[in-house]
Amino acid sequence: MPLSRSLSMTSLSGVLPQWEEEDLPVDDLLLFEVAWEVTNKVGGIYTVIQTKAKITVDEWGENYYMMGPYFEHNFKTQVEECDPPNPAIRKAMDALINNGCQVHFGRWLIEGSPYVILFDIGSAAWNLDRWKGDLWETCSIGLPFDDREANDSLILGSLVAWFFKELTDQLGDKPNVIAHFHEWQAGAGLILLRSRKIPMATVFTTHATLLGRYLCAGSVDFYNNLDKFDIDKEAGERQIYHRYCLERAAVHCAHVFTTVSQITAVEANHILHRNPDVITPNGLNVKKFSAMHEFQNLHSTNKARIQEFVRGHFYGHLDFNLEKTLHFFIAGRYEFSNKGADVFIESLSRLNYLLRVHRSDVTVVVFFIMPAKTNNFNVETLKGQAIRKQLWDTAHSVKEKFGKRLYEALLKGEIPDMNTILDRDDLTIMKRAIYATQRHSLPPVTTHNMLDDTTDPILANVRRVNLFNSRSDRVKIIFHPEFLSSTSPLLPMDYEEFVRGCNLGVFPSYYEPWGYTPGECTVMGIPSVTTNLSGFGCFMEEHVSDPTAYGIYIVDRRFRSAEESCNQLTQFMFGFCQQSRRQRIIQRNRTERLSDLLDWRYLGRFYVHARHLALSRAFPDKFKADPMAPLKTEGFRYPRPYSVPPSPSASVHSTPHHSDAEDEDDDEPYNEDEETERDRLNIKAPFILGAMPEGKKKQPGESGN
Repeated sequence: MPLSRSLSMTSLSGVLPQWEEEDLPVDDLLLFEVAWEVTNKVGGIYTVIQTKAKITVDEWGENYYMMGPYFEHNFKTQVEECDPPNPAIRKAMDALINNGCQVHFGRWLIEGSPYVILFDIGSAAWNLDRWKGDLWETCSIGLPFDDREANDSLILGSLVAWFFKELTDQLGDKPNVIAHFHEWQAGAGLILLRSRKIPMATVFTTHATLLGRYLCAGSVDFYNNLDKFDIDKEAGERQIYHRYCLERAAVHCAHVFTTVSQITAVEANHILHRNPDVITPNGLNVKKFSAMHEFQNLHSTNKARIQEFVRGHFYGHLDFNLEKTLHFFIAGRYEFSNKGADVFIESLSRLNYLLRVHRSDVTVVVFFIMPAKTNNFNVETLKGQAIRKQLWDTAHSVKEKFGKRLYEALLKGEIPDMNTILDRDDLTIMKRAIYATQRHSLPPVTTHNMLDDTTDPILANVRRVNLFNSRSDRVKIIFHPEFLSSTSPLLPMDYEEFVRGCNLGVFPSYYEPWGYTPGECTVMGIPSVTTNLSGFGCFMEEHVSDPTAYGIYIVDRRFRSAEESCNQLTQFMFGFCQQSRRQRIIQRNRTERLSDLLDWRYLGRFYVHARHLALSRAFPDKFKADPMAPLKTEGFRYPRPYSVPPSPSASVHSTPHHSDAEDEDDDEPYNEDEETERDRLNIKAPFILGAMPEGKKKQPGESGN
């Protein structure tokens, strides 16, 4: 689903560069994109290829195809079967089908409706031993019999290489073919087609190195020891040496090698021993609203829904002001250290201390949205929502009786006696409702019954820092160990609705090659915390002069100790808690203004450049590209906002949602139109992505691409 943003004065679309076309003759080319996650949701690569489909289809039309594995359920629910429009593709498919391998064709029912070619792994499994022998003879890589994922990737790669051989034999010299492979699961196909000298241009993208993810999961000081690892030894000890070999071979066989961020480029250079040719950042489909400030209205609406859940969860302990309560969250795969949950919990403990010492009236409710093993909802949590609903029904019942009696008294021309307008039964009902909210235990930290309660990393660390949702705590924790759904009886909200209702997303990741979660926050106008070890954080540092002013807080986890990073994150969150409601509204406007930077219409151009470069290397007689020339894909650095710091004394509300109390001190107006226009005029000159901004020294271990 495309994420929505407002079409308003907050847009800086006029700031982004007008791209010079790369002049690719798409009518004379065929583009194929190969990934294990085509129609098959496993992780973040699914989001990349799904959201990028529309702009690629807009550019390539019926000359663009995606390729991946066939899974019957996915095909029946996501794909509309049809016949290939290109006769050469039909003949290539028939060649495989006539040899006992099933191939399916159709339109993937997502935005853009791209064509997909899906290969049935099971139907071709009888060839596995022969194809293992081919791989060994080609590049001396052997696959163990018990690694099903590696074996399946070899079957897919062999089918893809076979298909491309049949296709290029049918096509001859024209049109030329480009194949873009994502991650090591698709890499076997690239290795085989290059070893067989099939005339094609190839691009390989690694979204995260295989070994890097394993090493970081082992809690090693990864980035400071990149040049010290014995790569072969580390891969062998983790029994992934054969997978690492597939990944590294694919990287070196490709005409063009790309990664999704500068930090992953540094990692790939050390682990895979090739510096990426192009950085291809991940984007999102940004759909614009027609009404101004609609995203602010959505924030208000969804925040009210979250507040209803909080009322039920903390029944009996609701002694804090919900109007002065902020909602923070962290979400993603349950990788405790990689996602920075360890640093986050420690920082929350310190934030709780600061809020209590400063006698702050702000309460912070923190949600952990990470899937873990559970057996059902927590009874106490469900009871809380039931009690909240019962109180609501009781209040409405009494209100109706009160209103009817008041109405009848006024019709008679009488001023009602407030002592008699509520009878004894009404008072009894209300007293019973109040007694029902009494609670002799603390509100639960988790919403579900955990299977591994004693060893769960989040719960273990919550116990360590003593954040048990007691009355004196200014930081409350709610661990929701499954992804959100609008059909949930507990918190019936989709992820997008939930994010829009929160005040701050916190993602202090240690290992995050890109990081879609803070990007999604930005598109929805919600400030977020990221790190300089995430691709998103590095990207924002390159593009934005003062990310903090735009609601992008970047924690330094690369050149600071864990203790210093914790303190920095604590200060970011404490500073956010000290903002007035007005300041948060202004900051959300600025955050949402960065949406254009993350739109595929902007970031898709890096893929265009990669394809052009691949064609020039595969077919130098037909396509020219000067490898020494600077990239046409340049970026702009957003300036520091004109009115920073956002101060109540220098601003008026720019949305309907504001506090009347704050208006009394407003002397100077905050004009969003004026600020946006000044940003346009003050925008910094373009720079080459990957190059270091002038005046900034390169840090040890960094390398340009």
